[in-house]
Amino acid sequence: MLNLSRAQYLDLPRDMTPRLMVVIDTEEEFDWSKPLARENTAVSAIRAQDPAQDIFARHGMVPTYVIDYPIAASDAGQAVLGAYRRAGACMIGAHLHPWVSPPHEEAVNPYNSYAGNLPEALERTKLTKLTETIEANFGIRPQVFRAGRWGLGPNTWGILSDLGYLVDTSVVPHTDFGADGGPSYYGFDNRPFWTGAPGGLLEIPQSAGFAGVLAAQGPGLFPRLISPVGMRLRGPGFAARMRLLERIRLTPEGMDLAALRRLTEALIGQGVRLFTLTYHSPTLQPGGTPYVRDQADLRGFLATLHGYLAYFMGALGGLPETPLQIHRDCARDASSAADAAAI
Repeated sequence: MLNLSRAQYLDLPRDMTPRLMVVIDTEEEFDWSKPLARENTAVSAIRAQDPAQDIFARHGMVPTYVIDYPIAASDAGQAVLGAYRRAGACMIGAHLHPWVSPPHEEAVNPYNSYAGNLPEALERTKLTKLTETIEANFGIRPQVFRAGRWGLGPNTWGILSDLGYLVDTSVVPHTDFGADGGPSYYGFDNRPFWTGAPGGLLEIPQSAGFAGVLAAQGPGLFPRLISPVGMRLRGPGFAARMRLLERIRLTPEGMDLAALRRLTEALIGQGVRLFTLTYHSPTLQPGGTPYVRDQADLRGFLATLHGYLAYFMGALGGLPETPLQIHRDCARDASSAADAAAI
């Protein structure tokens, strides 16, 4: 279980201009329908990122590529992402897939694919090795993290703090990964929060939530819809088709532009002002993930990505942001509040 006893939520001003970050799970290719394997370390898809980078440039967006060990250790990853970074076109963070990240001490199975389930010493060693590899090969020490498979555990935030990370982006509100041993994020919403002392490690959740007539009842109602009884009655599909309730994650993978707009407008109405959009780097190579199987799918994916950024920066009047800039702003505000309280 995650230790939330020290969590300090940030309630951002409702008149704050909406901000959007892009955090990309940058990783090796593997067949998602087959069991995980240590041998799956190909990274050819990293060379397919230019079309998305062109879209980001058009909208003034600097994405954060959170990279795992196969990417960090590869010549291709260093060449492509290194060039983007030197041009000021991206930031580099870390992303831990434990099954392909040394040391290889644990059995490869679904439970252990969530790094937070590993013994504290092994999780720490893997995170340290990944961090040091990124620093050695990219010339920067990563300060933004996302757990592979969203797999935080009870020790993860402490380890990240010890290694100098400032932002984690692993929480997915209203989502339970417990079917094969992952964490549950029921009870979390979209607010960022300090995991400990203000100015330390900031959790910025992946944007996810509910749209529809019953959106306000979503946190309590949706778990019932996806219960065994609810699934037998096809509750989630019925509720979504009737626009009563749908859970949406802010990603162009498997979501169309209309759904992303519905989610965004619902969250804006709830006071959310900080948004995180995500996808997987292999999606840019047809066949790399289930979301893009051919060139037609790729065109659709890129159109959704461009359309959402145009909507966010245009219709909403939003601003592009990076996780580290959000941390700097929040840390400054926390310091100013502490100074005022001391007077």
